[in-house]
Amino acid sequence: MIDVQERKPEYAFKLTRVGVVGIKKLVSVERGGKTTMLTPVVDAFVDLPSTKKGSHMSRNVEAINEIVDEAVRKPAKGIENLCASIAKRLLIKHQYANYAEVNMKADYFLERKSPSGNTSMENYELIAKAAIKRDEEVKKSIGVNVVGMAACPCAMETVKELSESKLSVTHNQRNIASLMIEVPEKYDVEAHDLIKIVDASFSSPTYEILKRKDEAE
Repeated sequence: MIDVQERKPEYAFKLTRVGVVGIKKLVSVERGGKTTMLTPVVDAFVDLPSTKKGSHMSRNVEAINEIVDEAVRKPAKGIENLCASIAKRLLIKHQYANYAEVNMKADYFLERKSPSGNTSMENYELIAKAAIKRDEEVKKSIGVNVVGMAACPCAMETVKELSESKLSVTHNQRNIASLMIEVPEKYDVEAHDLIKIVDASFSSPTYEILKRKDEAE
């Protein structure tokens, strides 16, 4: 059978990232003695040398499936470690590649209590990345996307200037803040801690259930 990917291309250009995106999987993650089921969306890439006409895309999906299947039977130590394992497997399957990159995003729920005492499950987004060059150590990152509220300082100062009573009235803005950090080998960073850091930067976190008293506070 003719292998088109192995043919010499008409134009010799190296591509830094070729791969698959939007692969949704079910994984089991264990952190701090607690096991959580997540459904991350996975993107997986390798580089393509100028001597190749194309990449074997099915190998990317194979690498994802193999590592994810292992994580279902035995919980992984975080999605950033899953990304790292898939990236390493990609370089095994793509012998011509010198670089591999894997990204994941997954919904993550935490129980939160509003100022008035109402409890709800708040939705956050976990983000993770792993990148590796052949014969080098893998670089892992973990992060979060968090939705929060911010009081507009511009409107507040304008109202103060125009109001005789100097009321600190303004309007709220709904924001998405992202925080991502690189994690050295043998170290773990908890998503809860990253969420706390981001929440503290907002004027107020968001709550699924919010009473009038909560809004006033």
